[in-house]
Amino acid sequence: MRYISYFLVGCFFGIVLTKAEVISWYRIYEMFRFESFHMYGIIGSAVCLGVVVVQLIKKFSILSVENVPIHIEEKEKGWKRYLLGGSFFGLGWALVGACPGPIYILIGAGFGSFILVLIGALLGTLCYGIVKGKLPH
Repeated sequence: MRYISYFLVGCFFGIVLTKAEVISWYRIYEMFRFESFHMYGIIGSAVCLGVVVVQLIKKFSILSVENVPIHIEEKEKGWKRYLLGGSFFGLGWALVGACPGPIYILIGAGFGSFILVLIGALLGTLCYGIVKGKLPH
């Protein structure tokens, strides 16, 4: 039953992203050309909401769905890995015209060419898993 609820929440989230035009290649193109606030507003809202929720989890010791305390580990100080990782992520996002999150939504919406994007994302994840131990974390 739990998996059905996850599936339904995922479908609802996909509909919301589709209706908000977050999966639109044109909206992403506008964002990277600094022509529209649409995507920046959505991303900024998500970041602000994430900050608030994380602070609430820390302050009130909120439990997970399994009634286990949520433990959020502190991040290491540093900027080089975030700059490098963010650059690769942004470059892939700009070249493909899609963030990894909506790949499934785009495939479900009938954009079959995004199967290749999904395969590329999975191969990139595999490559990272292979070289992860050799990278400075």
